[in-house]
Amino acid sequence: MADTLTPLSPLHSWNHTFSHLPESVRITEEPFATMIDLWVNPTGPGASAAAAVLGVDLPTTASTATTGDTATAIWLGPDEFLITTHTQAPETLEETLRKAVTPHGGAAIDVSGQRTTLRLTGAHARDILAKGCSIDLHPTVFRPGTAVQTMLGLAGVVLTALDDTGTDYRILVRASFARYLAAWLIDAAEEFGVDPV
Repeated sequence: MADTLTPLSPLHSWNHTFSHLPESVRITEEPFATMIDLWVNPTGPGASAAAAVLGVDLPTTASTATTGDTATAIWLGPDEFLITTHTQAPETLEETLRKAVTPHGGAAIDVSGQRTTLRLTGAHARDILAKGCSIDLHPTVFRPGTAVQTMLGLAGVVLTALDDTGTDYRILVRASFARYLAAWLIDAAEEFGVDPV
């Protein structure tokens, strides 16, 4: 019988630790998302071809994201986007996007192994982020559809707002910084009543 490898997320052993956080600060890992770096002119035919594959238009404004039924497109630069989804395998989406955009001078590369995703929710979620992030997180400014590359503590992240009350965020962090960031978030949450582990 052949041995099989079971994929493990960077934070696979942290669920117990996360469970000791209060309701006002909840952290959960959303592992194994498909992530594709997409390079394409957002105003050219390549963007239309990508949108047809993804079911969502690419954002054309800095620090924004567009979300469809199955995928999210995050603006990383004038011609660079990060596509995330849980509904398609990385190799399938990479190949489909590459075929769609290459004739228009675009490119698509699977970067799914680069990052993991944390979901930060609760009444004190914005308070936690404000301890280590220099951007204005007020819900009137940082609202759904906003996505920025920023520093959180000492980790570079992609931060997106998921609601307009400052209580729901998605944090994409490099796998090599995931444990650091998880520990940082838990430390930042201590004043709100972390239960002993």
